[in-house]
Amino acid sequence: MEDNESLTAFIRKQLADEGHALDSALNGQDGLQLAARGQHDAIIVDRMLPGGMEGLAVIRELRAAGNTAPILALSAIAEVDERINGLKAGGDDYLTKPFAFGELMARLEALVRRGGGTPSTPETQELIVGDLRMDLRTHSVTRAGRSITLRPREFTLLQYLMRHAGQVVTRTMLLENVWGYDFDPETNVIDVQVSKLRNKIDDNAASPIIRTIRTVGFMLAADV
Repeated sequence: MEDNESLTAFIRKQLADEGHALDSALNGQDGLQLAARGQHDAIIVDRMLPGGMEGLAVIRELRAAGNTAPILALSAIAEVDERINGLKAGGDDYLTKPFAFGELMARLEALVRRGGGTPSTPETQELIVGDLRMDLRTHSVTRAGRSITLRPREFTLLQYLMRHAGQVVTRTMLLENVWGYDFDPETNVIDVQVSKLRNKIDDNAASPIIRTIRTVGFMLAADV
């Protein structure tokens, strides 16, 4: 959750290039909704957010709702008292702007390793939709016990779809959160990559799990 669009786009692109699937929001309310809908290894929250809900309030709401994902607070305010407030609100780390992306990544990786101060659970390390399984520790994927080899971008794309299983995911969402850049209505990169992924995931499967929602986007869902 970051209110600066250019900084959000930069972070999003850099994380996507590192092979991470992500959600992003420019205000606290939208960020809370995204956090409630999926599982996240870590959450970045800006201290100053528009729309009536600033960063500390967002962190408190996340913790009150039982969200235990590690939280990294970002802020241009460097005073010690402000850093203390961020940690007391429920944040796990505090990074002041401006910052180097390498430091942001190092802090995120450290937070994920620590698991926000709680032991990692199997649920946070494995995504399961029907007979499709993704192990986030080993970066392995299986369908009905069959091992599937994916390229890094395919793995990130599938991870995003699995984290949003049962939901319609638009092409814009995929470009922003998997590729890390704004929507280009002329590009067909999404359809090409989803087609390649579908050939691997649904090949020889009893039923397709990656579905095209005409004119809207895609959905990953197992038959009930």
